[in-house]
Amino acid sequence: MSSKYFVQKRRIVVTWLFAILLGALVLISESHWDVNNLLVGEVLLLVGLVLLGVATVGHLWCSLHISGYKKSTLITLGPYSICCSPLYFFSLLGGIGIGFCSETVTIALLIAAGFSLYYPFVIRAEEKNLRRRHGDVFDEYAAKPLRSWPSFSQLVEPEEYTVKPKVFRRAVFDAMVFVWIAGTLGLVEALHTQHVIRPLLQLY
Repeated sequence: MSSKYFVQKRRIVVTWLFAILLGALVLISESHWDVNNLLVGEVLLLVGLVLLGVATVGHLWCSLHISGYKKSTLITLGPYSICCSPLYFFSLLGGIGIGFCSETVTIALLIAAGFSLYYPFVIRAEEKNLRRRHGDVFDEYAAKPLRSWPSFSQLVEPEEYTVKPKVFRRAVFDAMVFVWIAGTLGLVEALHTQHVIRPLLQLY
């Protein structure tokens, strides 16, 4: 088993386990703000939806540039010119957005903490594979002052770009997962309101 395949498989397993635990927490809890201060709850929901919108657009932007080229070419244009790991950055925004869509700060902080603790290892492993595959080209790219936080002053975009529609279409469905999860949170809130599921605790 290649190191890349192992890292990807482990990342999927860890992400699913974390998502299941968070899902269970959401099912047995309700928002303190939704019960005691509706305005705060609605503000958190709005912030979450804004972050989800940015994350979805960001995922599509990244996918536009890497779809069909990721395995053969080191992509350094578009979002990859402003950030070393833009896909993970937008995933982090989406995760935090999902947390806020639960109308709690607690879930958002748990997602941010889990992401910050685990994904740096994933990113370093992927950079190791990129260095092995692209050699000096990647070293030159990595030497630039790029970090996890995007710097739009370094944005470089071509006038035209060839996209492989079949690959990009799959990426569109992947990006929609944020919207689907937000809808599921709304369903869970309705189940709580209708007393189908009785929450055991309140989260701030």
